[in-house]
Amino acid sequence: MDEGLRSELSKQGVFTTTLQELYNWGRRSSVWPLNFGLACCAIEMIAASMSRWDIARFGAEVFRPSPRQADLMIVAGTVTKKMAPMVVRLYNQMPEPKYVIAMGACAISGGPFKQGYNVLKGIDRYLPVDLHIPGCPPKPEALLHGIMKLQEKIAAQPLTGDGRPRHLQADAPAEFPVPAYGPYDLTPAKNETLWRPAALERQNAA
Repeated sequence: MDEGLRSELSKQGVFTTTLQELYNWGRRSSVWPLNFGLACCAIEMIAASMSRWDIARFGAEVFRPSPRQADLMIVAGTVTKKMAPMVVRLYNQMPEPKYVIAMGACAISGGPFKQGYNVLKGIDRYLPVDLHIPGCPPKPEALLHGIMKLQEKIAAQPLTGDGRPRHLQADAPAEFPVPAYGPYDLTPAKNETLWRPAALERQNAA
């Protein structure tokens, strides 16, 4: 519809929209995060729900204790290899459409513990991450900014064609393999369909 006509109709109290805009408005305005945290970034996530920052302004204040009632996983903190299978299992129990935010340096890349044998070097090795929030730890303002960016992504997703949400793609997986504890590392060490590191080419010094 022409924007001029839409503006004139709105002045008369007639509001027009499309099914896609209405559908995405409902989804982006009711993001329910899963109520769990892993380390110090979770303290900042909790602070974002307090009165000073008030995450309720964005429709995301309903932290659900059950993954079956949540559609946003905020991976807040260090993901150890002992916890990684549980994180993937929680994600698999969440209904579609669902989204993942990697909050903090540890969730993104392992952070200051990256060289540790027991720390996963990024949750994106097993789960599809929609948004990265850098910091150690990020402030509540950063999380609120991330929520707004996720809402913009949801609002821009079409219902048909390329770029539509994963739950509208018949061939897209809704669950991912849960890694098992191997003798030396997690098995598999990464989800090959999600995380494929670039090949390193070493050059000998002349």
